[in-house]
Amino acid sequence: MNPRIYITRPVGKETVEMLAARCNVTCREQDLPLPPAELANALRDMDGLMLAGARLPGEVVAQASYLRAVSSVGVGYDNLDLAACTARRIPVTNTVGAVEETTADLAFALLLAVARRLPECDRYVREGHWRYWQWTLLWGADVYGKTLGLYGFGNIGQAVARRARGFNMRILYYSRRRVPETVEAALNAQRVDRGTLLAESDFLSLHMPLTPETRHSIGAAELARMKPSAYLINTARGQVVDEEALAEGLQQHAIAGAGLDVFEQEPHVHPTLLTLPNVVLAPHVGSGTAETRARMARVAAQNLLDLLDGKRPKTLLNPEVFDQKARV
Repeated sequence: MNPRIYITRPVGKETVEMLAARCNVTCREQDLPLPPAELANALRDMDGLMLAGARLPGEVVAQASYLRAVSSVGVGYDNLDLAACTARRIPVTNTVGAVEETTADLAFALLLAVARRLPECDRYVREGHWRYWQWTLLWGADVYGKTLGLYGFGNIGQAVARRARGFNMRILYYSRRRVPETVEAALNAQRVDRGTLLAESDFLSLHMPLTPETRHSIGAAELARMKPSAYLINTARGQVVDEEALAEGLQQHAIAGAGLDVFEQEPHVHPTLLTLPNVVLAPHVGSGTAETRARMARVAAQNLLDLLDGKRPKTLLNPEVFDQKARV
């Protein structure tokens, strides 16, 4: 009997056909949030799960008696209970390697947009206010030659650094581990301590994963250490920033502005942020291009097929489970 697979979103005909050639596939047709109770019901007799834009809580894992493989369509995995999967010896994969360049594009787009006040410029023209040229009209901030601070220097942070080199930016980074000197040299990047990063960055871009240790890494104290002329860019996870503190800091001009793709209580956005002209907001679309979403779906589908075949994918999040299976 072919494995039974459930897909939580309509991820495209090509991906469904790729899986359907070897599995019995059920794909949810609605591109909408998936309640846990509905997911639990859908997984009652499923062998595999392709998790796209949905949460997988521990209580759902506990009810999925036949589940033996989970393939998450994305890099971050705070949307699933990895510990619960590991306890059940269910291997879990993500799509690291498929989204980094596109997410870096968006991070740099937010940086440019907030620095040059592009949403304000767009509204100014559309609303008919542009009647003549003015010397002081909508002045922004230079990007070229400024200091870019990268909080987290994994694949996405390094991709942003590559883009910054074209703007002749000084590149600083802070991370728990130093990258190889060859990487630093190639990107002309300097590792600094956290305090230096906050104090010297003209643009601070966040690229750390969400963990208990990184939650609210940027709060009132950190904003106070930044330059009043600095900008904060977040394409990581909303919870790494204290959104209340950020809203208050922007109101009080602790920093000059922010470009945000992620929020603490998505899709809820702090109401103050919605009123501020010096904030550029995006609806968590870091990987939102046709090419990248198709690539993510293909990678996730192949990961799922490999898991169901007993093969070890490259992007395994809980390798100890796979190692245990190999020893059994």
